[in-house]
Amino acid sequence: MTADEVNPEELEIADELIAERRAEAPGETPEDMTAWQRPITGAIDVINYRAGQLISLLMVPLIAVVVFEVISRNSFAILQNAGFEDLARSLGLGPTLWVYDTSRMLAGVLFMAAAGYGLMRGVHIRADFLYRNWSDKTQATVDATLYLFFFMPSMIFFTIVSAEFWWLAFSRGETMQIDSAWGPLLWPARLAMPIGGFLLMLQGIPEIFRAFHKMGKARERWFVRFLPIYLVGLIWLVLAIWTPELVPGGEWFTDIMKARPGLSKPTIGLIMLLAMLFVIFIGFPISFTLIFLAFVFGIWGANFKLTTLLMTLNTNSTMLNDQLMAVPLFVLMGIVMEAAGLMERLFASIQMIMARVRGALFIAVLIVSTIFAAATGIVGASVTLLGIMAGATMSRSGYNVQLAAGCITAGGTLGILIPPSIMLIVMGPVLEVSTLDLFRGAFIPGALLASLYLIYTLGRCWINPDLGPILAEEDQPDTSRFYGAEVVLICLGVLTICRVFGLGLGGTFGAVIPFGGLIVLAATLALAYAAYRKLNVLRIVLPLAVLFHLYMIVANIGADGSLPVWSIVFAAFTMLLAYLARAIYSTEANSGFYFSQLWDEFFAGLMPPTILISFALGSILLGLATPAEAAAMGAFGAILLSIAYRKFTMPSFFDSLIKALEITVLIMFLVAASNFFGAQFSALGTPKMMTELLLGLDMPPYLILVLVMALIFLLGWPLEWVPIVLIVVPILLPTVEALDIYGLERYDLMVWFGILVAVNLQTAWLSPPVALSAYFLKGVVPNWDLKDIYLGMMQFMLVQLLGLILLFIFPQLVLWLPAAMSGN
Repeated sequence: MTADEVNPEELEIADELIAERRAEAPGETPEDMTAWQRPITGAIDVINYRAGQLISLLMVPLIAVVVFEVISRNSFAILQNAGFEDLARSLGLGPTLWVYDTSRMLAGVLFMAAAGYGLMRGVHIRADFLYRNWSDKTQATVDATLYLFFFMPSMIFFTIVSAEFWWLAFSRGETMQIDSAWGPLLWPARLAMPIGGFLLMLQGIPEIFRAFHKMGKARERWFVRFLPIYLVGLIWLVLAIWTPELVPGGEWFTDIMKARPGLSKPTIGLIMLLAMLFVIFIGFPISFTLIFLAFVFGIWGANFKLTTLLMTLNTNSTMLNDQLMAVPLFVLMGIVMEAAGLMERLFASIQMIMARVRGALFIAVLIVSTIFAAATGIVGASVTLLGIMAGATMSRSGYNVQLAAGCITAGGTLGILIPPSIMLIVMGPVLEVSTLDLFRGAFIPGALLASLYLIYTLGRCWINPDLGPILAEEDQPDTSRFYGAEVVLICLGVLTICRVFGLGLGGTFGAVIPFGGLIVLAATLALAYAAYRKLNVLRIVLPLAVLFHLYMIVANIGADGSLPVWSIVFAAFTMLLAYLARAIYSTEANSGFYFSQLWDEFFAGLMPPTILISFALGSILLGLATPAEAAAMGAFGAILLSIAYRKFTMPSFFDSLIKALEITVLIMFLVAASNFFGAQFSALGTPKMMTELLLGLDMPPYLILVLVMALIFLLGWPLEWVPIVLIVVPILLPTVEALDIYGLERYDLMVWFGILVAVNLQTAWLSPPVALSAYFLKGVVPNWDLKDIYLGMMQFMLVQLLGLILLFIFPQLVLWLPAAMSGN
């Protein structure tokens, strides 16, 4: 391995959001840390580390119960439709009452109880745009001050109030009756709130000590001398709030806690917004900043009791949100697939197949990035992995660095948009629309952007072949003399199998025989495999495949005699492929035709992840499963694939659980914090005031929406998508809801707006100077100049802007599929 190459095994590519995961082992402390602080820091770190390990194991029963529900419910439906309902009932099949509630309580406990672990590992997100430019001493001083005055009081309040909330549920035997047919007891799940709050508060102590160590001994002594006064003041504050009669000045403080705002509530909310923008750019973890600010301004504008009630209710609702339950499961699915090495095999095989085509590596990158985006939805992992797989080969093959860098970074950003996008799952509850409709709405825009990337790169290569030359002869695979026939026959076979799979997924064969879709698909695959291995079988199967597509025209003729356009297109394309493959019937083919070995590698890399993603994504788009159910099935399928590829080991699987937990805590804790902040902000009435102000400017609604998009684009430079979706979008939402654009109703407007935001943020990922994708790529292809990476990204940013403009002008590119699949 040369000095310029990077060892993939040494990289941490779980997620782009985790910018500063702690490097030292849990319990490990610097030797020059103050002696009395070291054992405390190490002990608390180990406590939270063990808690995180234990909590991560909850993903296993979470997957198990959801998979059980999906299999039981669908098996019952299949047997019932086939007339075997009694058999299904005797086998105990059917929808369950307990899985829905059990699964969302498990998911809620997963992120809430592990909040302290997340802080210990350094995975709570911060906007460090300014913070990173300060000296270590300044950073440490700011961290220590904010932990002492922001974090510790907020977490103490949170722990006490959530403990009271838990005790209320426990003492009254409160059950989940509002949205549950089962009605389980709530207190076991709510126990995660005080436990998680306490562990988080406890972890604040090592973080303060680490800040002390980082700032240097001289400045640390000033803070240590202040600690006794601080502790007395903190104890007094807690007692003054909960037992004011027991401490001097308690009643006076209680009186202060009652709201007497000298300003109007909307104005207080505006100050709250400005304070939030200022404080988060200081660099403190955003979730803790939001909790503290919501406390302070909630008390100023309302009162302490209402503020704490909003906090507990919003945290509880986040824990029990059935849409957000899909987040940890889809994250785990992507991490397990990446660990199994499926994408590397797929890239290598596509590279070989396209070896004789100009721009072959561009095609391979875009195909793999599209599939990987559907598997993970994680930009950092996609860009890094694509850079590892393609960067060195592109350099060796004489590819243009700028176009190569732009292709990799643009392909990697598709994970933001293509379902099952984690961002769209989080955005659904924010916009108050179904995640299912956001997935459906993103499908065509995702395909459109991938197609625009492909057209641009291949067009540039057609104009200037030197940008993406044909691969060197030593990099080309051995093939038969009838390689063209090989390609078209593989295309025809894949198209036919996909069509049979689609018919089976839609239930076409289920009415004939139980599990008819699986049986027909298995028979089709067996016949295709026989044709793939034996020329005589292939010569028989080829006309049968053409007849099948011709029959689909007849089968899909409408009741009014209307012709099925897509069936006709498929049949015509199939006949063209069959005509191009006619050489297999020649006498020379008896000895000269065979399917090259590269196709074995292609199917080994393509089919398993594609089938898995098709099952997961197809079941969502067709409404056969909720996103959470599809995520559980996808995670379960990824584990099975890992076992099949002999990549599964218990240590690696446990490592995947830990990585998935870290990303889940990062996202979900910020969801809970932003919900609390947003509820307080809305209660002050500021969004309504801002909406009236903007609408009073007498600007066309389209121009207002353009300004909103421009603001989101600019914020996409210094901020990750998480705070933008959870903080900025809810603030702007009332304004967007009030706009009359294309005559869209509120629901369609929100679906369209959500996809516009996703594409907009995807564009920001490609926009220098802060585009993180450039740094991910530079990290794994160090011999590429950062200037060339930027110039390549900017080309694709313009392509991306073209796609965004098309979606803005033609909203039906987003709205047609949700309407068509819902029958409207």
